[in-house]
Parts: sequence; C-alpha cells; structure tokens
Amino acid sequence: MSDPSIRRILVTSALPYANGPIHIGHLVEYIQTDIWVRFQKLRGHECYYVCADDAHGTPIMLRAEQDGLSPQQLIDRIWQEHRADFADFLIEFDNYYSTHSPENRHYAELIYRRLDQAGHITRRVITQAYDPEKQMFLPDRFIKGECPRCGTADQYGDSCEQCGATYSPTDLKNPRSVISGATPTLKESLHFFFKLADFETMLKEWISSGTIQPQMVNKLNEWFTAGLQEWDISRDAPYWGFEIPDAPGKYFYVWLDAPIGYMASFQNYCDRVGLHFDDFWRPDSTAEVYHFIGKDIAYFHILFWPAELTGAGFRKPTAVNCHGFLTVDGQKMSKSRGTFIKARTFLNHLRPEVLRYYFASKLNDGIDDLDLNFEDFVQRVNSDLVGKLVNIASRCAGFITRRFDGRLADTLAEPGLYAEFTAAGESIAQAYEGREFGRAMREIMALADRANQYIDEKKPWVLAKQPAAATEVQAVCSMGLNLFRLLMLYLKPVLPGIAGQVEGFLQIAPLRWADLNTPLLGHAIAEFKPLLQRVEMAQITAMVEESKEGHLIATAPSATPGPLAIDPLSPTITIDEFAKIDLRVARIVKAEAVANADKLVRLELDLGGETRQVFAGIKAAYRPEELEGRLTVMVANLAPRKMRFGLSEGMVLAAAGGTGIYLLAPDSGAEPGMRVK
Repeated sequence: MSDPSIRRILVTSALPYANGPIHIGHLVEYIQTDIWVRFQKLRGHECYYVCADDAHGTPIMLRAEQDGLSPQQLIDRIWQEHRADFADFLIEFDNYYSTHSPENRHYAELIYRRLDQAGHITRRVITQAYDPEKQMFLPDRFIKGECPRCGTADQYGDSCEQCGATYSPTDLKNPRSVISGATPTLKESLHFFFKLADFETMLKEWISSGTIQPQMVNKLNEWFTAGLQEWDISRDAPYWGFEIPDAPGKYFYVWLDAPIGYMASFQNYCDRVGLHFDDFWRPDSTAEVYHFIGKDIAYFHILFWPAELTGAGFRKPTAVNCHGFLTVDGQKMSKSRGTFIKARTFLNHLRPEVLRYYFASKLNDGIDDLDLNFEDFVQRVNSDLVGKLVNIASRCAGFITRRFDGRLADTLAEPGLYAEFTAAGESIAQAYEGREFGRAMREIMALADRANQYIDEKKPWVLAKQPAAATEVQAVCSMGLNLFRLLMLYLKPVLPGIAGQVEGFLQIAPLRWADLNTPLLGHAIAEFKPLLQRVEMAQITAMVEESKEGHLIATAPSATPGPLAIDPLSPTITIDEFAKIDLRVARIVKAEAVANADKLVRLELDLGGETRQVFAGIKAAYRPEELEGRLTVMVANLAPRKMRFGLSEGMVLAAAGGTGIYLLAPDSGAEPGMRVK
C-alpha cells in the first residue's frame, strides 16, 4: 500500500519557443520551477517535472526559411541547444520533449474532436489581414501600426503596450506587415472558434477556489466584465503545425497545441517509465498538477486551458503560479547595453549556482518584476555563499583532516544549537512550499550567521595551540561541519551542484530532508576543497561586453510571439566626435560561420594591404560564402575587443529593418583602404 503522506505531483514550466536561444529572462521561470520541484523530491514526494519546446507557428516557419532550413531541421537544432542550456543551469527535467510529436498530435486532435462533438466549436468566415507580397495571412504579431485607442505608433496587431488596449489587427491605423513592410489587404477565410463563454460559471468558481494568486484575480475579473470572447483556434496555410482533422489547409493555432504539450510530454515519459497517464489527468485524480508561467500568458493558462480540459473530459490544474519579468539594473534587457544575456553567455563567465541563488533570494509568490542588479548580485553572492556558507566548512575541515585523520567527534558538542537548526526546517519548508524563496534564503543565511558566530566564539584556531584542548577542537569543528551539512541540505534545491560537491566532501549519500535529525557522528570525511570562488566585477563586465554581439546593427523586430522592447535612438553627438570615427572601405577576403554563436560570422577584411579579423552579427542574413569578395564599410579605429571566439579588430556597418539585415557597401569603383567621407 502506498504511503498516504507522499504526494503525487506533476509540474510544468511554460514551453520555450523553438526559434531562439534561452536567455536569463527565461531562466527566472525555469529556475523557480526547478527549485520547487527539487524541494518536493527532497521531501520524499513523487514529483515529476516535464516541459517541451513550443515548436509550431508562423515565426518558426519564417525563421527556418530565413536560415535556409526546413522547420523540422530548425526545431531539432534549437531543441538540442535548449536542452544543453537547461542542463548546464542544473535544471533537471524528468522529460523534455517537443510539441511537434505524435503524442501532441494525438491529444490535440482528441481534445478538438471532444470539444466539437460537445458543441463547443463553431465555424464562421472572418476577414483577416493578408500580406499581398508574401501571399499569406498575417498573425496579429506580424502587423504593426498605430493604436486605435491612444494613437501610439509601432504597436502590435493585438494589443497596445502603451495603454493596454486589446483589439483586432483590422482596427490598427496605418498598418504594415512586419514581414515585408507591405500594407496588408483584407481577405476572407473560414475559421474555427472555441466558445469560451460556455465555461464562464466553471471558470469563475475555479479561479475563486485559490488556484491563482490574488493579484491575477483582479486582472481576470476585468476579462469577465468585458465578456469572454470566442477564441480563434485555426490558422490558414502556409503554416507550420498540425492540420485540423477533416479541414484541409486549416491548422491548429500554436496556442491550442502548446499547453497540450504538457500532456504530450508527460505521456511520452509515462510510456518510457511505466507510469499511468490517467492517474494524473482524469477528472477525479487525487494527484496535483501545477503550471509555472509568466504573467503575460495568464489568459491562455487560466481561461482557455482549464476550459479546454474541462470540455474534453480532463482534470483542471491544481494551481497556476505566475511570476513577473526580469529587468537588469532597473531596465528592460537590452542588446545595445549588453544586458540581453543569453544563458550560454552567462555560463561562459560564471557558475550557474550564483544566478540560481540570486534569483532565489529575490523570488516570492507574487507577480512583481524581479531586478538583477549587478552590484547587488556580486555583493550578495560573495557575502552569503562565500563569506557565510562556504566559510563555515573551510574554517573547520582542515582541523579535522590534519589532526583527527578526517574523523568527526562521536558526540555533538552543542545538542541545543543543533536542535535550533533542525527546528528551523519547518519554517524553511513552508517558505519553499509557498514559493517564498526569498524568505527561505534569509532564514537560511541567518542560520549561517549563527554557525559562524559559534565558531568565532569557540575559536578552534586558538584552541588548536593548546595540546590539552585537542578533544574540544574536534568537538567544535565537528559541530561546525554538522551545522554546515544542515545548511547545505536546506540549500540543495537552489545549489544542487555545490550540494553534490559537499556530499562528496562529507562522504555521505545524497542529502534528504529526512536526514535532518541524524547528525554525522564518528564519521570519516574527505579533504576539503574549495567549493566556490568569489564573483568579480570584471567577470560581469566581460559578460556584458560579450552580450553586445552585433552592436551597431539595428535589430529587426523579433519573430517571437511576445513583445520585444526596441531601444530608443542614441543621444546626439557633435561633428568633432563623429570626426574621430575612421570609416574605411574593406574587401571581405574570407567569411565563415562561428560555431556555437547563433548570429556571428568571422570576417577577414582587406584594408588595402592590411588584414583585419572582425566578428559580425549577420549570420541570419547571409551565407558566409556569399560574402567573400564583396566590399563593405568598417570602423577601422575601434579598439580591438577580445571575445571568446577570438579578437575582433573593428566593426562592419549594417542596417536592419522589417525585411532583414543589410551590409552597407560603397559604390562600384571604391578600393579597399579608402576613407569614407
């Protein structure tokens, strides 16, 4: 018989979109979820964490076309990159899958057919924006124009970032296609709609039952007041996704099959390990299902998704946990400032645990945005992890290994202090359970202060000079290491890599929450080795510099479904300042793609007898072999910049817009080395 105290939990994070790399803004969610899942497993619960790449939609189709790949080739490549980034950030999925899978097709078609048979799907002809140049219907996010409510320019076709209005893309003033720049025309098409209002009563009851944060309830009430609209779940060919059964040329909208990817990934896992899918997804299931998502996609997860599940005969989530966005030094992430930092770039300079800890120290159960302040980051990591936590072990371990053959004392020197540390476990566990990670970190670091205070009071380095005090030295240092072990147990969900190192140092089995009340006594430990180095501001500076990939190139609009902040124009400069820039004509002698860099091409440039190496962020626009022999313009007096790929000795100039990236080139007759006036 199974233990009734052991919970059965399925956890998901939002599916990252398969057309670009993971960045530190994404990692807020995956780190938050991973910490919560690791905590549940540490407590002994049966907990599974599944996710997948969101691999369908127009943006992926267009990105693949731009890269000269098939959509399948693109999503396969991105899947590998995402998997590697997550693994190296110690995010431990039980299964990481793709929405372009047989399981996802099965459940998408099953849910659609059940909804249709129950009368929750309707069909009608609608008028849509159509790109006459690309000969395709335009998704809302591929149309920009002026907001029909406030008049703000450059707004997407479904909502205004300035005033928050939502609308149809046909309501935009002066619309344009983001893909081609053409003015969209209007064209009719038959579409399929999910009748969300059929589930209004159920949704109100479910939302009021404590399934979402109070801050989100207020927003949802606005949607109910405005009235629940029918949801367009179909898209017209050409489209990358699953074709709707019995509807040639019609495809499931990516947001229909994306959440179903949670079920598909879990089904794939169940088939591999022998679990029963229905135990978690049938309506009367006693298992728990939690979704962790960003607040920007709450509408899909808190309204559409539970309505879909209910209408198709599946259970609703136990809870949907929303979080805010990441800012860096108080501002939106920016490529020009070097704060749009990819996961891989971060790992090139720092250990993943330091970001995991910093995020944990700032996270709570609300939806407020989280700020990564670099000065605070350096100070907090060095103070808490190096100065407090690791310091305990480094102060005690040497005495045990050098003087007592690595053997801990047979008894606890301060049973009361040890009990104080174990008693704190209940409050820390409650904080983890409630996603109050910041509170958990504060309580753990208060214990670390207490452990260091104990060592300071006992001064084993002074006692070690007194031969008669040898036993006391062993007792004090053994006590310190037992307190350190408890701290590492509490921090294991956040610092799994360091916890593994500590388990090796202490020569113990993997730490479990059940070990709290069992101190290490008469136990042999290994020699202590440094666990973590201080973070230096120079590392942050280097990381920011590396993130300024392709600087001076104006970035084209993002092909992702969500909004992307575009940097404002740079401040003006004087003519004297401009005169300092040495612009020269250069011939591209050699061009080659840079491995493990999604935008960079390495160029060898002839400046009229002098050869320079430059790394340029133009891979998306050109095949390297097409560039060889062409003339371009470069900044010749830019200070060389050391990158992880090599030394970049200048910068080529390019322009960008809705239709692509273009190298700037002089007229025919120009020669390498000529100064650009």
